[in-house]
Amino acid sequence: MNLKVIAIVGPTAVGKSDLAVKLARNIPAEIINADAMQLYKGMDIGTAKISEKIRNEIKHHLIDVLDPSQEASVSVYQKKARAIIKEIQEKNRTPILVGGSGLYINAVLEDLDFPGTNLEVRAKYEEYLESYGIQQLFEELKKVDPEAASNILPNNARRIVRALEVNEITGKPFNAKLPDPKPIYDDVRIGLNLDREILDQKISIRVHNMFQDGLVDEVKDILDLITAGKTSQKALGYSQVIDFLKGNISIEEAIEQTISATKKYARRQISWFKRDPLLRWFQADDIKLEQEIIRMVS
Repeated sequence: MNLKVIAIVGPTAVGKSDLAVKLARNIPAEIINADAMQLYKGMDIGTAKISEKIRNEIKHHLIDVLDPSQEASVSVYQKKARAIIKEIQEKNRTPILVGGSGLYINAVLEDLDFPGTNLEVRAKYEEYLESYGIQQLFEELKKVDPEAASNILPNNARRIVRALEVNEITGKPFNAKLPDPKPIYDDVRIGLNLDREILDQKISIRVHNMFQDGLVDEVKDILDLITAGKTSQKALGYSQVIDFLKGNISIEEAIEQTISATKKYARRQISWFKRDPLLRWFQADDIKLEQEIIRMVS
C-alpha cells in the first residue's frame, strides 16, 4: 500500500471521526487530531472527543496535550503533527488527519510558514485593545499594514492583534490570506458533507446530548482553568455554559445559543474547505463511502 497521508475534513457533527475509525480498522493506520479544541484536557463532552475505549483500540495523537489555560498555537501544532506523521510512516502505517480546524489542516499538509510569537509584543497590543477598543486597534493596523487590514474583519480582535504582532516581530506584512496550496505530502483530502437540514438536525441532537451527558458539570470542574485561557473559553458550548454559570442566561438559552452558534460555525467550516481545490467531497451518509475511500488510498 502507498503510504499516503489521508485528511478527513468537514463541518462539525458530520461524522469525520467515525469514518476515520472505520478506515483505521481496515488499513494499518493511526489517527491525528486536527480539532483545535480537542487538544485541551478535560474538555471531552463539549468537543465530542473520541472515547477512551476507541483510543485504546486505535492509536490517536494530539488529544489532551494542553491545559485549558494554555493557548493553542498553529505553528507548534504544525511541527508536532508533521513529526508524528513521520513516525507513523516509518512504522509502515498510514496517518489519518481528522478534524474541522481548517487552518490546522492546511498548516500540516501545505508549505506554509507561521511566524513565531512574542508574548511581550502580544501583551502590548492586547493592553492597547483593552484600553482603547477594537476600532482604534484596527486603525493602527491600517496604518502599519493596510493589506492585512483589508483582509481581516474589523471586529476580529484576535486576528488584528496577531497581525500587529507579526508585523512588529518580523518587520514584514502579515499574510492574512492563505497562498495557493503547495502540498508537501502525497495526500488524499476527503471532505464530508450532508444536506443542510440533516446536518442541522444532527447538530441539534448532539448539543442536547452534550448537556444531558453532563457538559455543565464538566465546565464546573475546569472553570478556573478555562476562564484563564483565551482560546478554550471561546469553545462552542463552553462559553454558553460559562454565561449560564454566571447567571447571565438560563440553561434553555445556553442550549439554544450553542445550537445556533454551532450551525453558524458549520457554515464557516464548509466555506473554508470549499476553497481547497485538492479536496474531494462525499456525502457522509453514502453507504458506499467507506469502500470508496479505501479504494482511493489503496
